[in-house]
Amino acid sequence: MTVDPMTVDPMTESTPSDPVAAATGLTVRYGTVDPDAVEWLGSFPPEHDGPVWMINLMRYRDRADYTDGRSSELTGREADDLYAPLDVLADIGAEVVFFGEVTEQLLGDGPPWDRVAVVKYPTHRSFLEMQTREDFAAHHVHKDAGMEATFIIAGQPFAPPTWDGERPDPDRVPHPSTDEDGPVVVVHVVAFDRDSADTPEALATSIAHMDAYQAHAATVAVPHGVSIDGWFRAEATVVGDGRRWDQVRFNRFPSRAAFMAVVFDPSRLEVQHEHREVAMSDTYTLIVRPQIDTLPASWDGLVDG
Repeated sequence: MTVDPMTVDPMTESTPSDPVAAATGLTVRYGTVDPDAVEWLGSFPPEHDGPVWMINLMRYRDRADYTDGRSSELTGREADDLYAPLDVLADIGAEVVFFGEVTEQLLGDGPPWDRVAVVKYPTHRSFLEMQTREDFAAHHVHKDAGMEATFIIAGQPFAPPTWDGERPDPDRVPHPSTDEDGPVVVVHVVAFDRDSADTPEALATSIAHMDAYQAHAATVAVPHGVSIDGWFRAEATVVGDGRRWDQVRFNRFPSRAAFMAVVFDPSRLEVQHEHREVAMSDTYTLIVRPQIDTLPASWDGLVDG
């Protein structure tokens, strides 16, 4: 198993004692670190800091590539499995609240992602302070060897829409969970439309379109057993490829078949074209088979419903 927080490169000769300084000038092989995001993470006064959910999209090298010259027959995935700094996370009060394998990438440019993970940290600053720990740096050589690309998005949960109608019994939906087709979590990474104008008004228009879409989509998805694992506002993209993201949504379905029935519903497709497509400038849609999923409990009671 792996998790994927940002790390200070253990191959550097020295590590500044200040975690913000240590991370601001960081370069990694698997993405671009945003120094403004790093400074922002370290700017919270202790009395105003609080939990942050680090959402990780991971893509692996075919073969591990160790920069210290060691020979290895490991795949990138196997090297990253060795990385897993669970002992350090536990020591600082962080926990993996979601982890799963991407089985399909339905939308999104570039090579497909392999895994998705979410780590909940007790504070924004704790995420940075972990980067300066020697025990954490000792893990990183495996991540550096195995990881081809990573997005690390700092997220805050926000209240998903409520459903006033009756929800079906999970065993009586058209496509219930089976041994052959178990639960899936569909991850949507969303950038709202800013092509026409990067203004608050343009963003508000995009959100209004998305609200109109999701109001109708719920009428289709709820009878198929959808539930919301968590919707997150993207505070910053700490590691990425220069793109800016606005939200990451985790929607749980009893089966892949249930999700695909919603995807191909004619009325939903019509509303998607009218509202969802014009609301976004960029997106990923990933079908994930979860292995760890305590995401709903991690934010329950922390947002206003």
